[in-house]
Amino acid sequence: MKSSERNFARRIDLTSLQLFVAVCELGSIGKAAEREFIAASAVSKRLSDLEAALGIALLYRHTRGVDLTPAGESLLHHARSVLFSLEKMQGELSEYADGVRGHVRVHASISAIVQFLPEDLGAFTRQHAEIKIDLEEHLSTEVVRAVQEGAADLGVCNTANGTGDLQTRPYRHDQLVLIVPSGHALTTLPAIAFEAALDYDQVGLHANSSIYLAMRQAAAVVGRTIKLRIHVTGLDAMCRMIHNGLGVGVMPQRAFELMHGVGALAAVALTDDWAKRQISLVARDFSTLPLTARLLVDHLTQAPSPRTAEPLSPP
Repeated sequence: MKSSERNFARRIDLTSLQLFVAVCELGSIGKAAEREFIAASAVSKRLSDLEAALGIALLYRHTRGVDLTPAGESLLHHARSVLFSLEKMQGELSEYADGVRGHVRVHASISAIVQFLPEDLGAFTRQHAEIKIDLEEHLSTEVVRAVQEGAADLGVCNTANGTGDLQTRPYRHDQLVLIVPSGHALTTLPAIAFEAALDYDQVGLHANSSIYLAMRQAAAVVGRTIKLRIHVTGLDAMCRMIHNGLGVGVMPQRAFELMHGVGALAAVALTDDWAKRQISLVARDFSTLPLTARLLVDHLTQAPSPRTAEPLSPP
């Protein structure tokens, strides 16, 4: 850290930041003082000292309360981020005191979470009860960004759209299939190219999901567009929409098999190369991960694959 950065950090008082956020949220020094159980004059002095330390005005003061200056709006954003990180740090450290010896922050795509991670993470936590896994579901592109920015130790996602300078390790393969209502005309075929599905309305996942991006690219290659009827955020919602006649949709075959009883549906195999996907583990540097994260990586790369789905046959 540069000398100027150290000096800046020393000028910032966390209590003053907390009071500044309180004043911003309530729009009044008096109300903030009341909420924080401190004299209004003490709050006002803290804010004046903070402005003096930073060399900028943070608040417009008037008889009705206070308003933020542009610099104050910027500080509010950063102050909330700093205070949130401190709360998270306190929570994690308190769990160490309670016997939790490590955390692994994992971001994963919906495909990985639905198909593979419940069993694999369950087996890991039974072997390492002292390690806590914080798992969040995100789009594959957001998983990659979270790892790049350090918001996650480990990502689990489809990497077809690139990972920048991140390192990757193979985790699982999955196979995309077309889901249609039972009795649909396409169920008479053993397998189809996705182009054959473009004649029908589509129920798609989020516009930035790896599956929908692959669908759009496949349609563009043949000079077609997707007749998108509706976007959904989950695979179960997609099945329900298709069951109720709103279109057809693409999802992983194993995920469809795991969702028993969602509707009267059938799966049709897709012959496109992009329909067979690699799901990977991503990290900035696997060798420098904390020990707990490396234990999880070793477990995920060595865990036996789930039952391989039987090839689809005509219904």
